[in-house]
Amino acid sequence: MARLVRALPGLHFREALLSSRTRSSGGQSARAGCRDAGSPTKHELSLTKREWQKELTAEQFYVTRGKGTEPPFSGIYLNNTESGMYHCVCCDSPLFSSEKKYCSGTGWPSFSEAHGTCGSDESNTGILRHVDTSLGWVRTEVVCKQCEAHLGHVFPDGPGPAGQRFCINSVALKFKPRGH
Repeated sequence: MARLVRALPGLHFREALLSSRTRSSGGQSARAGCRDAGSPTKHELSLTKREWQKELTAEQFYVTRGKGTEPPFSGIYLNNTESGMYHCVCCDSPLFSSEKKYCSGTGWPSFSEAHGTCGSDESNTGILRHVDTSLGWVRTEVVCKQCEAHLGHVFPDGPGPAGQRFCINSVALKFKPRGH
């Protein structure tokens, strides 16, 4: 069952399953041992299109607000090996740790999981997953939970144990070295 849930794009079924487990356990979290920061509060950045264009470079706007993709092998963070945290370029939410970054050979920075993931639970992360059929097939889009910036996509061909490859655009990220 766990393999089936992991393979499903969009995670809507997984979120429903986790939610039902929490309800059926009398309100106790089914995520024993995981750090629970409480219910995440969604602080939407409600900027207009024009305001986003003023805040971001043309390429950042194209990718994060227009759901675009930077050219492969062009991103500033593709070969970054420094220790630190990758944040959303739009709202500064922490998204991915350098500890989970790996070289996938695809041309974009790749991560095996989002920062705050506990097992298969992503409720304490800064990301959301959405079904994306824009190219005529089903993919799973990754967006920032706080400001809904398009970050990239996640695919089921990554390293173990979860087998995920978060393929993320460099221009959607802001890297902060450890200690800063």
